[in-house]
Amino acid sequence: MTIGKVYLVGAGPGDEKLITVYGRECLERADVIIYDRLINRKLLRYAKPGAEVLYCGKEPGKHDTVQEQIHELLVWHAQQGKTVVRLKGGDPCVFGRVGEEAEVLAKAGIPFEIVPGVTSGIAVPAYAGIPVTHRDYADSVAIVSGHRSEQVDWEALSRGCDTILVYMGAANLPDICGRLMAAGKPSDAPAAVIEWGTTERQRTVAAPLATLPVEARKAGISHPAIIIIGDVVRLRETIQWFPEGQGGVVNADASS
Repeated sequence: MTIGKVYLVGAGPGDEKLITVYGRECLERADVIIYDRLINRKLLRYAKPGAEVLYCGKEPGKHDTVQEQIHELLVWHAQQGKTVVRLKGGDPCVFGRVGEEAEVLAKAGIPFEIVPGVTSGIAVPAYAGIPVTHRDYADSVAIVSGHRSEQVDWEALSRGCDTILVYMGAANLPDICGRLMAAGKPSDAPAAVIEWGTTERQRTVAAPLATLPVEARKAGISHPAIIIIGDVVRLRETIQWFPEGQGGVVNADASS
């Protein structure tokens, strides 16, 4: 029996044009596409006629159960000789659990490739006019999961990194800001939260670290969102370029 192959593909942060050329080529030749909740559904139009398209989005509280099912689907379809694309938002190696999926495939003897994508933590701030590094403001960047904020060494980040990017932190925004300030980050440190970045639904709230949770709540900011803390946030006042929807930029700051 001929074994198929699995491509673990990053779909990019939301804007359909930000998928890589190779990522799109993988979609075009796939027999099966298994896609996540946050990918731009317009990308599915690249599927060839007759391709099987399966939604495997993870709802809160069901991540581990769904992940096991995804592992089984990847292996089973590849064992049928099919070309499979596992389509993930952003870059699959940044909080995308691609390592777990690749391990499962390797143990099952399934050939696979990891196809990098544009990660949300870099692209989303860029669309909000915030480069994550800048010669005058930031020489270092940390990427952090906000899903389990109690496990993060906020003191080390506060002392040792110029720009802090927090994925999956919208629900824990008050706790994250509080922990950073308790770890020594100034309460007036420039900060922002960007919802639905790189899409027509993008909205940005910028405010000092101490008041960001309040301003985000007032604006009704929810997930998916990227949080960014650091002096680079000041730059958005000058170089914001992307038109934002549903209320646009909310500026409640002393960050400029």
